[in-house]
Amino acid sequence: MRRRSRGGDGPASLFGGGMAPARMAALVNGTTSHALDYDDTHFDHVGHLSVGLYPAALAVAEARDASVLELSAAFLVGAESAIRLGRVLGAAHYNRGFHQTATAGAFGATVAAGRLAGLDDAQMRVALGLCATRASGLKSQFGTMGKPLNAGIAASNGVEAAQLAALGLSSADDGIFGQQGFVETHTDAPGAFLGGLTDFRFMDNRYKFHACCHGLHAMIEGLRDIAGQVDPSQVARLHVRTNPRWLRVCDLKAPRTGLEVKFSYAWLAGMVLGGMETGEGGLYTDALAADPALAAFARKVEVTGDAALGDQQGAGTLVLRDGTRIDYSHDLAAPVPPGELMLRVAAKARTVLGARATPVLKMAERIDHDPRGVSAREIGALIRA
Repeated sequence: MRRRSRGGDGPASLFGGGMAPARMAALVNGTTSHALDYDDTHFDHVGHLSVGLYPAALAVAEARDASVLELSAAFLVGAESAIRLGRVLGAAHYNRGFHQTATAGAFGATVAAGRLAGLDDAQMRVALGLCATRASGLKSQFGTMGKPLNAGIAASNGVEAAQLAALGLSSADDGIFGQQGFVETHTDAPGAFLGGLTDFRFMDNRYKFHACCHGLHAMIEGLRDIAGQVDPSQVARLHVRTNPRWLRVCDLKAPRTGLEVKFSYAWLAGMVLGGMETGEGGLYTDALAADPALAAFARKVEVTGDAALGDQQGAGTLVLRDGTRIDYSHDLAAPVPPGELMLRVAAKARTVLGARATPVLKMAERIDHDPRGVSAREIGALIRA
């Protein structure tokens, strides 16, 4: 009934069952995709590409019965567009409080949706101009259900902008870089636009293997490396060093809910050293935020910003009661062998989907062998199951 009140059934699939109009499917699927904080991150873009772009691309591809090869090409072009605009908006945009998954991501979703919809150059310009007046999303929503909604809004905006451009709406000639356009109004220190078609950046995309903010992952991986040497009850203090950017994102000292735990160095440190499986999305409950043992450990954790560390780096020192000091460090940018990466991605799929991961992984193998032979509608049928 609620879905019908927003437009009825449609040609696009919803994760977990049902059909909806393309714009609504993009909104629902984008929000669902980001709900576990278990997706991917591109640190040039400073956001999560797949959750804002893929639902938009899939919704339009399914409606037009496109192949997975066409779907993938549109997603990749959209991703490169989002990355490049994210670089222009830069740290000033992110640090001001904007969630680039939803802002730069919406433009990438527009490019992906517009390509699949067959927009010509003039229509694509209009679509991007319309997106410029729609794209939005704030980091103040982190730790609430509003954060994943940001991703859904990006996907929905992309589909809607492409649809409106196809219907003949007009927009500013240059809604992105023009006077009072998106860049001028949303950042004080724009970076240079990366032009050309040779310097592709999507391959720098990073995957999450812990169901929390990616700013915590370098610490988590570093602590996992030394956890076997440590009895948590013997820890006197833990000094965590991180890039200063993350201090305003994931340094909640006393999370009140399971969602807020996903943004707390102090809580995640105690969880890792206590042997909890940080990749288990169901672990992040409100009861976890009220855990007295984690609260006690959190008081031993000091987090400081270190400008010498990059966005993907973390380091620190754990001090035991007997004075022993154990250093750790980790760099998420370090290459992961493809075989190991795929094993971890498959394990993540099984964690989230259980037995339903098997047909998804089999579909991935089919796509690897014959992307032209798989349709977006087959993907839609799979996600509805």
